[in-house]
Amino acid sequence: MIPIILNIDTALEQAIISLSEGGKILDFIINNEPKGHASILHLAIRDLLKKYSIHPKHLDAIALTAGPGSYTGLRVGMAAAKGLCYALNIPMITIGTLELMATNAILEDYEEVMYCPMIDARRMEVYTALYDKKLNELMPPCSIILDEQTFGEELKKGKIIFFGNGALKFTMLQKHGSAMFKNIQMNPQTMAVISFEKFNKKEFSNTTDNQPLYIKEFFTINSSPKT
Repeated sequence: MIPIILNIDTALEQAIISLSEGGKILDFIINNEPKGHASILHLAIRDLLKKYSIHPKHLDAIALTAGPGSYTGLRVGMAAAKGLCYALNIPMITIGTLELMATNAILEDYEEVMYCPMIDARRMEVYTALYDKKLNELMPPCSIILDEQTFGEELKKGKIIFFGNGALKFTMLQKHGSAMFKNIQMNPQTMAVISFEKFNKKEFSNTTDNQPLYIKEFFTINSSPKT
């Protein structure tokens, strides 16, 4: 059986909804308006399935980026994925946003370096992690407030490529010779490959209990972090 997987990535400013078969992209739809992810998501799913005459019941799994990222975007993607998985009785596959970003970078670069995706978490804070060339986790996903000393010890050990929408503000602080900054775009094919590999390994998430990886709780000026 060649699995058909619906891939949902709504974690960042750019949402990518794609259909893949056997790990290869059939088609995808991109939304560049962060506040419009909720309104476009179900329409994009409908249009992709209709274009390829695929009935929802013929989907084999739903894959989604599980965070960190936009609080609203993660909730939108998770709610849609859970609803479809429940209704269709198919497995859910979750992919860490930072892992997906790092995989994109590794596929674009052939140097023996470390990879540090950064997601803007407002002010001087970012969600980040550190990976080697083989995607081994050198530092788990976390939130960091950036300053001149951030990743100083790691940069002594070798070159690090910093990328993502949180890396821009780090360029103003980190001038170490081993620090490299690149603009790496998300490629829909990368998520298709990862979701296909996880499907074959039966690395499925518990649809009932699974929650987005927020790292820190969402709060506004008029509220306090949840405890």
